[in-house]
Order: sequence, then structure tokens, then C-alpha cells
Amino acid sequence: MTTIPVTVVGAERLKDELHRLKHIERPAVVIAISEARAQGDLSENAEYDAAKEKQAFIEGRIQEIEGKLSAAQIIDPALIDADGKVVFGATVELEDLNTGNKMIYQIVGDDEADIEVNKISISSPIARALIRKEAGDVVKISTPGGEREVEIFAVQYI
Repeated sequence: MTTIPVTVVGAERLKDELHRLKHIERPAVVIAISEARAQGDLSENAEYDAAKEKQAFIEGRIQEIEGKLSAAQIIDPALIDADGKVVFGATVELEDLNTGNKMIYQIVGDDEADIEVNKISISSPIARALIRKEAGDVVKISTPGGEREVEIFAVQYI
């Protein structure tokens, strides 16, 4: 089985979601199904159908999260010693040499990626181009918007 890299924060979020699904969402949908059943004819009961559909989604999501957690390789960026190289979990400060825009990204797992909080997926074109580079390197990145050059100013493991 292939391991899935996840930061400590990402693993905690998955565990929190799993707990919520198992202990709040699942019992609530069981109650909704039993209340809908009590209304009688199930063939034309939209509430019953909706509750069963929600139950299927919840059970599927529980299985998905449990699978991810069982395959997770939890990485704490603060414990990484990569000699200044960009690795999974690193926070990288960059400057786009074409536009002069400065950016800070943390390289995280696919499930944790959220560009609005500057977390990019390890499988994104930017992260793939940055891996194993270090401060001072100029990196060419192929993106859907075209080729870009960025300079790495700092690499932190926080």
C-alpha cells in the first residue's frame, strides 16, 4: 500500500472530521431515517430517500478518511532537517521574476491544499518544480498559464 504524506495539522483535521461523522452526523441520519420510516409509505417518501442518500455519503466519507489515515505518513515540518532544501511540509518564500510578486507557500498533502491560505499540494506543478531546490535557486515552473521563473528566497520548516 502506498503511503500518503500528511502534515500533523492535516492529520488532525482528518481525525476531527472522522470523529464528527461517526459521533454526530451518523447518529443524526439514523434518527432522520427512522422518523421518515414512521411516516409510512417509503416509495414516495422524499425525506426517507434524502436521509438514505446522506447516510450513503457519510458512510463513504468515513471509509475514505479511515483509508487515508491508515495509509498516512504523518510529517511534522518542525522536525525536518533537510539542509535548507524544499521538501514536503516546508514553507517557501518566492518571488515571481516575471511579475515581481512575492509569495509564501507551504507544501502539503493533496487533501490539505488550500490556495487561499497559501498551502499548495505536493502534486501541483509549482511544488513539483520546487522540491529539492534551496534558497537562491531560480526555478522554471510550467503552469497552465505558461512558463514562469521564480527565485527562492527562504525555506523554513515550521
